Amino acid sequence: LRRLFCCTASASAQTLSKKKPLVFMGSPKVSATALDALLKLSSLPNSDFEVAAIVTQPPSKRERGRKVLPSPVAEHALERGFPSDLIFTPERAGEEIFLSNLRDLQPELCVTAAYGNILPTKFLKIPKLGTVNIHPSLLPLYRGAAPVQRALLEGVKETGVSLAFTIRALDAGPVLAYERVKVDDQIKAPELLDLLFSQGSELLIRELPYIFDGSAKLKAQPQDDSKVTLAPKVTPEDSWLSFDQDATLLHNKVRALAGWPGTRAKIAIIEENGERDIVDIKIITTRVSAGTNVPENEVDDLSFIKGALVIPCGGGSALEVLELQLPAKKVVNADSFRNGLRGRKLKKL
Repeated sequence: LRRLFCCTASASAQTLSKKKPLVFMGSPKVSATALDALLKLSSLPNSDFEVAAIVTQPPSKRERGRKVLPSPVAEHALERGFPSDLIFTPERAGEEIFLSNLRDLQPELCVTAAYGNILPTKFLKIPKLGTVNIHPSLLPLYRGAAPVQRALLEGVKETGVSLAFTIRALDAGPVLAYERVKVDDQIKAPELLDLLFSQGSELLIRELPYIFDGSAKLKAQPQDDSKVTLAPKVTPEDSWLSFDQDATLLHNKVRALAGWPGTRAKIAIIEENGERDIVDIKIITTRVSAGTNVPENEVDDLSFIKGALVIPCGGGSALEVLELQLPAKKVVNADSFRNGLRGRKLKKL
């Protein structure tokens, strides 16, 4: 891995063509959409730029075996045949060796898409045309690490993706283009993130000629700081569900935290002799029950109705769980979970 992802510019960097050098920066799988769009466009005969290097997070332990693996973007780039010596993986974007290699490339432009590292001023001074970021929100709304999750937590009906120049302040640069996206009330964070980065990639390709000719900086609009909202990262502690809250809030939380860290709850399985077995379940897919009014004497009882596990929630509302997962088990639908109970009752905690 050290040989593969070394941060030293090699002969490959010295054999670049006369096309304008562009450096792409991204790390998770969703970033690969933008990388593919740039690689495809740069390969056209009339293209005036090329992807001169890729910058991504260092290899890390992930997946079940906890093997040390390249970032999803690095893996994707290698599979596409991108030169391994032009994939840089600095721990921090301010490292002098990395910045020296970047200066040697003389990039016209840097493009970031969920890179996951703060860019210092000395980095931002290197690309002649600046750095442009694909951000999955309608800036200045949801600045920060988790814009999609925070938007879904708040139950928004509309969000979008912004193309903005990067400045030292977090997600605060001038916006040169954006696209609005309607939010379906069943869509989960991973699917919405994919959709927004797909739209953002199209937006980037559309605006790229104006970025290269300099007119994009003239039309970019400063953000209205009076309308700023923040989107701090989510944590595993955010994953617990409290059924004294309204079912709509809980449904939005399940959608927002899908993928990672997921949402969890504790329920009691009542044995025939009355003993309770407390189980930690992961709740995968839900919907809000329509017109359900739970009697006060049944607020702790869980029931099964038409393929859903129905959980009474705050304000007389109810949450229908369609898919769930027991510890060390596969994801199952509510009917399969019911069959596994063999007649035992359920209560919420």
